[in-house]
Amino acid sequence: MAGQDNSCGPAGPVGSAFTYPLVGLYALMLSAAGLPLYIHLPQFAAVELGINLGALGVILLAIRLFDLLQDPVIGWAIDRWPGAQGAFAGAAALGLAAGFPLLFGLERGEDVAPRLVVTLLLLYTAYSLGSILLYSRSTSFARRPGADELVVVATYREGGALAGVLLAAIAPAALVALGAGASGYPAFGLALGLVALAAALLCRPIWQRLPPAGQGLSLAGLAAAGGVRLLALGLVNGLPVAITSTLFLFFVEDRLALKGTAGPLLVLFFLGAGLSIPVWSAIARRIGPRATLGISMPLAIAAFAGSAFLGAGDFAAFAVICLISGATLGAETLLLPAMFSVALARAGLQASLAFGVWTLAGKLGLSIAAFLVMPVLDWNGFQPNGPNTPAALDMLTFLYAVLPCGLKVIGTVLVWRLPKDGAA
Repeated sequence: MAGQDNSCGPAGPVGSAFTYPLVGLYALMLSAAGLPLYIHLPQFAAVELGINLGALGVILLAIRLFDLLQDPVIGWAIDRWPGAQGAFAGAAALGLAAGFPLLFGLERGEDVAPRLVVTLLLLYTAYSLGSILLYSRSTSFARRPGADELVVVATYREGGALAGVLLAAIAPAALVALGAGASGYPAFGLALGLVALAAALLCRPIWQRLPPAGQGLSLAGLAAAGGVRLLALGLVNGLPVAITSTLFLFFVEDRLALKGTAGPLLVLFFLGAGLSIPVWSAIARRIGPRATLGISMPLAIAAFAGSAFLGAGDFAAFAVICLISGATLGAETLLLPAMFSVALARAGLQASLAFGVWTLAGKLGLSIAAFLVMPVLDWNGFQPNGPNTPAALDMLTFLYAVLPCGLKVIGTVLVWRLPKDGAA
């Protein structure tokens, strides 16, 4: 594009000292919005809205299939109109600001399922738009070209994201303590809307710089850049997170019988992830992303396997597992998108459509998780917050603790099959 500054050095607002913190703020907004869609939504829909698990699994599968299919289209649109990224960022934030009060304001009724579907369509579209835009703009945000600087951008981004997750994890319980009714969900929805509006206003400067020009995405170009290998790794590695996210509240409250502790345990998990980000960043700059993942992923398996042996009341043991497994997640959330960005930058490929495919792979994992685990629990007689047989609780334990460890082993093998620089 004529007259466009496509360099990666400091320019305008993006070269200022505030750029990276604002990237973190926008990531905070997105992750604060994303956590309820993956953690709180299943329990809210089942307990507060009275939707049975089988029907809920079908609804979530349908929504997520729509969501993952729209991601490449969103990525293509961002690449097609690079000058509109400020408008895209604002639209994403406004969609979240409107959608969450609508979602958590829903009440039981005959038409609750279609109203839930319409609201989720708005939220998932807004969340996808903001996420693809943010992750695909790493080279625009970077003050200097190079893989190390992209890891620095990722450190701020993922640090902000984990701060948003912590905010969303503690908010419902905190709001209940302050007197909010209906388990704190309506007030939670309003709070998320306010966060989205604030981020939309404060983060406007980071979208003023246009992205670097690049070649159009093709399967051959993506494969040559090593992106296909990384996409496969992202899909396989995302499945355990998708399954455990979907089942976390059920496991804590029904298997471990730790009512009212899900919030603090989530805080521990994401606190471990957040505190680990600078450590993993330093390790990755020293030994490389591939070798760093080769350390973190086996550690995740070892830590999380202990969940299968826990019983009612085992708070302390599960708290340790949450802390360690959260720390290992920090490496993956930091390094996998950064490795993908490096691969695209080296190949000179446009990033938005590629990250649309990247998020599609991650959401495919969430769709598979919702489609598989919810009906399986329903078939085995599991009832959220209700009386459950030992067989139903054993199935919950298998799906939450055993199956993810097996999938993580496959992901570890894929990591070691990457080239040593982790980029191709």
